[in-house]
Amino acid sequence: MFLANRAGALLSVSILLLPLLYLLFCAALFLLQRSLLYFPQPRTPGAGGDLLALPLTDGLTGGKVLVTVRRRPGPKALIYFGGNAEDVALQLPLLEDAFGEHSFYLLHYRGYGGSGGRPSEAALFADALALYDRVRPEHQRIDVMGRSLGSGVAVHLAARRPVGRLVLVTPFDSIEALASRRFPLVPIGLLLQDKYRSWQDAPQVGAPTLLIAVERDEVIPRASTEALLARFRPGVASLVVLAVNGHNAVDQSPEYRTVLRGVS
Repeated sequence: MFLANRAGALLSVSILLLPLLYLLFCAALFLLQRSLLYFPQPRTPGAGGDLLALPLTDGLTGGKVLVTVRRRPGPKALIYFGGNAEDVALQLPLLEDAFGEHSFYLLHYRGYGGSGGRPSEAALFADALALYDRVRPEHQRIDVMGRSLGSGVAVHLAARRPVGRLVLVTPFDSIEALASRRFPLVPIGLLLQDKYRSWQDAPQVGAPTLLIAVERDEVIPRASTEALLARFRPGVASLVVLAVNGHNAVDQSPEYRTVLRGVS
């Protein structure tokens, strides 16, 4: 009888603790969510390019967002938005090889590469629009490219500004959907601050759009990329799938460079 009573008491305590542990887990996700999404990287010394400094759009005193720039003669420009753990300046050699006639503007997100402030969805979106508006008077055509997290920034921009071409590398339909798949028992829609709902912006994009996915992506499932593809208007977007193993291995593929050259 004593053992039965003790087991019953332990069961009752466990039942009471489970909701508390669940709430603590949700609270930890809420408080740590941006540290799980953004991994700021320093700017690599000697990576090349000049630096353009833009004032932070929210008016933070003395705050600047840095942009790695490589100017070339001619009317074409490419604005590039990188992944959540990327030093975008390191993309210059590949971009120069693929887009031979373009000038380049590679945005260092807030907290990345010497930029001030802290990254957030609202901040990245505002800085992307500010960068476009800054360089638009200098170029007749602006193409936009975004990789991984940067695909969300690129779609947001292309839905609000005229662009020549849009290239999305390993894109997703939304961070919200990706997080919901990873934490199916958590009310992600209520807790998540930076949702990056690219599927909402996709129907407003009029520029010819190329989505580039890899066969074996351990970070962004193919279903997420295809869900985004389905949201563009008919005839606007197409999908290329590269025979690459790994989300971060795409730029090691010779086929990737070939596909990008065909875009430019």
